[in-house]
Amino acid sequence: MVNSTLWLSQIQFFLSLGFLSLFLVVELGLAWVLLYFKIRAHVSGVAAWTDAYRFWVRVFALAFVLAFASSMPVLIQFGSLWPGLMGKIGEVAGPLLLAAILTTFVFKSCFLGAMLFGQRRLSGRLHTLVVFMVAVGATLAAFWILALMSWMQTPAGALMLDGQYRVLDWREVLFNPSVGWHAALLLLSAGLTAAFLMLGVTAGQTLRRPLDDSERMVFKTALCLAMACVLLQGGAGAGAAHMVARYQPAKAAAAAAYWHSGTQPDLILFAWPQNGRNRAAWVWHHAGGRLLGQDKDGRLLGLDHFSGMSPPVAAVFWSVRLMALVGLLMLLASWGTYLRVRKRQFDPGALSRRWRRFLRLMMLSGWVGSLAGMAYALFGLSPFAVNGTVTLSEISGTAGPEMLLGGLAAYALFYAVLMLGFLHMLRHIARYGVVPVARTRGRA
Repeated sequence: MVNSTLWLSQIQFFLSLGFLSLFLVVELGLAWVLLYFKIRAHVSGVAAWTDAYRFWVRVFALAFVLAFASSMPVLIQFGSLWPGLMGKIGEVAGPLLLAAILTTFVFKSCFLGAMLFGQRRLSGRLHTLVVFMVAVGATLAAFWILALMSWMQTPAGALMLDGQYRVLDWREVLFNPSVGWHAALLLLSAGLTAAFLMLGVTAGQTLRRPLDDSERMVFKTALCLAMACVLLQGGAGAGAAHMVARYQPAKAAAAAAYWHSGTQPDLILFAWPQNGRNRAAWVWHHAGGRLLGQDKDGRLLGLDHFSGMSPPVAAVFWSVRLMALVGLLMLLASWGTYLRVRKRQFDPGALSRRWRRFLRLMMLSGWVGSLAGMAYALFGLSPFAVNGTVTLSEISGTAGPEMLLGGLAAYALFYAVLMLGFLHMLRHIARYGVVPVARTRGRA
């Protein structure tokens, strides 16, 4: 009963946090892309860059609203699903959450309205500055949440006294061992999500009609962004994996499905890990071990070393494989598209219809990768809420499985409606543009 309650609580929290992350990465990625559009429009004076900005700022505004709305259930679930958490880490989490909320209200409330509605009233240079401030505000708001999540993975700068964490050094709290890698992965994930969203939309538009100059500029910008981010993300992912092996060896062993300490590790490409075995395994013999934790004697640490305190192996194992698969598909899509259009002035209309459908299908690939990364971070930390110290069972609420299951179904339905609404609005503006249609004169 306890395990089922904890599992349902984790799944419900993952659903809410994952939905928030979907629109947070879109908002963050598009904020900087829109700044690039504004700078190009201001420097070059080409109207097509302004048209590109006016189209995608609508998508940014919608993503901002959904990200802001979906942050409320996450804050509520901090108290309803994990009522004991703030009592344990309140001295760390409280100021960081307050900073995130204040940043959201101060930066975005002060500048977002001017960004969305003040373009015709402000000079080009001043409006570009406003767009820059919105991008900075979005990044700062994400950083405070990222710092808290990273600290829970690799706690530093605070000491557990009488069952509560006491902050010793805020610099160490903010810049804990994992925050740099997580920040890099977040920014690259935001760039990839925005890039493939733009690629998918423009590729879909070419299936109906020829693109105008602004849409071709968007396609080229998104393609270059995707090509750069997908390569950088591979390097950041490798660095983060080495960090996990050092500070979270149980998560590293679960990701590799490495069961028995000290044995010669194979690289498990695909398998079904269960009860100490990897069923139907597809392995690369003696190729593993580089991303596994070690004890002080250099002995590789397997899951048997963490008896009873290891994360759910299947969830962690498959989330890593899903991230890798999505990354490979992104690499194929971005660089394959570049090879096809580089000699044709980056015109997506020169691509085959099959390849354009493939790009349209990849439109949400950034979201899939972000969800897989969130699952790896959240479930890989289990059974702890704060790595090595605070367990989930210590802070869980008293709600029964039936109530948790009902809440999970309600949240899932609510998020599905919001997601369908976002996709419908995106499809509408992609097909009909953003110019409002005047009402027919003479009618009521």
